[in-house]
Amino acid sequence: MTDHTQPQQPYYPPRPPYEPVRPITTEPGTTVWPSGSGGGHTPPPAGPSYATAGPAPAAPPVSRRRAKRGVGLMAAVAIAAAAIGGGTATLVQQLTADSPATAASSSAVSGTNVSASSTGTVAGVAEAVSPSIVEISASSTSGKSTGSGVIITGDGEIVTNNHVISGASDISVRTSDGRTYGAEVVGKDPDKDLALIKLRDASGLKAATLGDSSRVKVGEEVVAIGSPEGLTGTVTSGIVSALDRDVTVAKDPEDSAGGGGQDGQRQWDPRQGWPFEFGGQQFNGDTGSSKTTYKALQTDASLNPGNSGGALINMNGEIIGINSAMYSPSSSSGSTAGSVGLGFAIPVNTLKADLDALRSGGES
Repeated sequence: MTDHTQPQQPYYPPRPPYEPVRPITTEPGTTVWPSGSGGGHTPPPAGPSYATAGPAPAAPPVSRRRAKRGVGLMAAVAIAAAAIGGGTATLVQQLTADSPATAASSSAVSGTNVSASSTGTVAGVAEAVSPSIVEISASSTSGKSTGSGVIITGDGEIVTNNHVISGASDISVRTSDGRTYGAEVVGKDPDKDLALIKLRDASGLKAATLGDSSRVKVGEEVVAIGSPEGLTGTVTSGIVSALDRDVTVAKDPEDSAGGGGQDGQRQWDPRQGWPFEFGGQQFNGDTGSSKTTYKALQTDASLNPGNSGGALINMNGEIIGINSAMYSPSSSSGSTAGSVGLGFAIPVNTLKADLDALRSGGES
């Protein structure tokens, strides 16, 4: 095949009026054309290299396919950078739009000293509610007993079990911060095993929040706070294991029909807790002939003698029950072996329905 290549003139095509821009090869397969300066011209299309003046060596020829790929890569990088830059600017704008005061107020936890990270934890509930739980010491002619109570007003109204203060001639209350107050009985309801006492010369106390026991579900986590065996401020936790248990308790230690005790008073062993019946069986001692039955919440949170009158609390820090009875098996020596996960609490809705009657001083 004959080669018909025509001879070319030494300076054809004419020399361009500017110095051609040379490509920069950064890595195999990638070519970058630098932008022009001053002239605003664009790089020449890929193809045969042009002749250049001066001693600078000519750049190696670049194929059209390779040049297109380099330009496409740079365009993609530019688009991605623009997108990321725009997102960053939007984020910075949103963050700087909120003032420090707004950010600080949104992180506060209303009505409690517990940090937001502790909300819904046993530690958080204990920190928030413990200042509202007290230890009650009741003295009578038959001896001295220890129970617990729940502060419901800042000036010292306290709810407890009737069996904690029944027959007491002197009542002493110790708060979580160690202060001690004398107290008087305002009203009691033996049928519901509830009582209301009032501290003398008290103010500025932290009142507990009463919840709604009708919304309690089996399996819900709960916390119990009280003074078992005189150990003030003891915290235990568990779940609600059953609802609407028919628990029968003695109305009063002053039960002459039951016999025993000085002046007709029954002598209870404080180590055995308050006697109660369930399912036709008696636990923790004889309940006597004067009894009352109520619907109770059942919990496996550990309760021991001294927890009576204390609080059963949900994970929002609300009181859902007043702890009132527990089963504790006796050993051969007659002492108790501790909680076995069968505790009972009076639903808080029963308390709320009875508060007006208790405050009026009436005894039903």
